[in-house]
Amino acid sequence: MKSDPAPQELTHEEALELYYYMRLNRSLDELLVRLFRQNKIVGGLYGSLGQEATSVGTAYALAEGDWIAPLIRNVGSLLVHGYKPRDIMTQYMARVTSPTQGKDGTCHFGDLKTHHVVSPISMLGDLIPVMTGVAMAGRYLGQKIVAMTWIGDGGTSTGAFHEGMNFAAVQRAPLVVVLENNQWAYSTPVNRQAPLRDFADRARAYGITSYTVDGNDLVAVLRIAREAVDSARQGHGPVLIEAKNMRMLGHAQHDPAEYVPREMFEYWKARDPLSRYENYLNQHKLWDEKEKAAIHARIERELAADLEFAENSPFPPPELAEEGVYCNGCHIIEAQWRRPKDELMPPKSSVKPEWTIENFGAMETGAAPAADRTQPQGSAVESAIVHATHTDRKRKITAPASRRAR
Repeated sequence: MKSDPAPQELTHEEALELYYYMRLNRSLDELLVRLFRQNKIVGGLYGSLGQEATSVGTAYALAEGDWIAPLIRNVGSLLVHGYKPRDIMTQYMARVTSPTQGKDGTCHFGDLKTHHVVSPISMLGDLIPVMTGVAMAGRYLGQKIVAMTWIGDGGTSTGAFHEGMNFAAVQRAPLVVVLENNQWAYSTPVNRQAPLRDFADRARAYGITSYTVDGNDLVAVLRIAREAVDSARQGHGPVLIEAKNMRMLGHAQHDPAEYVPREMFEYWKARDPLSRYENYLNQHKLWDEKEKAAIHARIERELAADLEFAENSPFPPPELAEEGVYCNGCHIIEAQWRRPKDELMPPKSSVKPEWTIENFGAMETGAAPAADRTQPQGSAVESAIVHATHTDRKRKITAPASRRAR
């Protein structure tokens, strides 16, 4: 899973912007931990320490108009997609100025109009069929969008994950699923969940292209994500990316993670994604100390201003509780067409009312057999095939196109 040694894979602007998002993600997480310990967070706090490169790198590969459905550790994807730190702070602090007006204390919020973000669903795996539907709707309307969602290694053990992946595969939906293998499903290690070396193998059951990438290598994650997004947008069907990283804290702030070997934390700490990306920028001379200091100063200013805003924001009034439960004309839902509607109406959409079944489902690889043909003596058709436990998956890594070119 080593990255290609290409000397110039990012423009100077992209390189600094990616660092800004990574550093902002880390600094925001650290600030939220302090707020939690000051008893200013309402409910639990779910951090993303050690997983920033996966969220930022995958979300950065998307284009304007694409859709995302993050989970609780994908704060980086929200920042890349246009949300501000104050949105995260006020949400965790349950203030009326938050995206949900203080009705939810975690990152369960979205925006269907501007940011194109579908709110996280606590029932793990359910976002995959939902985002398959979003991707199919975009294709139907001629929008040429890609939908992206994330799931943890533990979430792949749910029925909804498998049903959703199969649905996306059959419909060839323009969907990218990012499987974050952070080694732990709460307190269960991955090797106690499934006898798999790579969880990307789960995609093979549905004929879906899959990748395994070092989730702590931001540049490698971005390369793979851009290739996956481009493939999905071209109509080649869904793609699954397994990003191997490490959840460097417990499941939430209340969890001390005493079940994790200390040596494991030390192993992954030495592979910290932020430090690795800083080394990449230094090695490729993509920044200098002045630019680094300017980014740090910008983040410090933004977080200070947003924290002041959040702490001065009021809690929601009691009467707000009954608002927004049911929609009584509070917003309009209408299709955003990007293609002529007559393309979807007869005669242009007419098809012959019968299915084409290749080979009639037989094991032969040639033309479809006659319905009444019997197996001739000495036929070359195999009666059984042994499938190896591990087979080659797509691991090709290509240099990404410029963000401005998309």
